[in-house]
This record gives sequence, C-alpha cells and structure tokens, in this order.
Amino acid sequence: MKNKKMKIARIECDLSQEQLAEKVGVTRQTIGMIESGNYNPTLNLCIEICKALNKTLNDLFWEG
Repeated sequence: MKNKKMKIARIECDLSQEQLAEKVGVTRQTIGMIESGNYNPTLNLCIEICKALNKTLNDLFWEG
C-alpha cells in the first residue's frame, strides 16, 4: 500500500525525501520505501515522521 498521504504532507511542508530523512534520523531510501509501500516503519519512526510533518498518526498512517 503506497503512502500517498505521507508524500503529500512532505511536499506540503516543502521537504525533499532527503530533508525529511535527516529530520527523523533515517536514510532517504527509507523514506522512499515507506512512500512506495515497500517498508513498514516502526511505531517510533511513524511518530517521528508525524512530528516532522506536523500531522497525527491518523492523518498519515490510518487507512480510510
């Protein structure tokens, strides 16, 4: 399942994958894999991504 919500939120914050990765302490490849649906992030990483993008877990990671 692609994470389009995360990608849209990242773009709205005017952040590249590289910049978001740096903020949350992972590689750019990890962010790319999360967005493409090829990586299932830990809850802690999800929380860090949400903080960096000023979103809630529901905003980015809950389907529906």
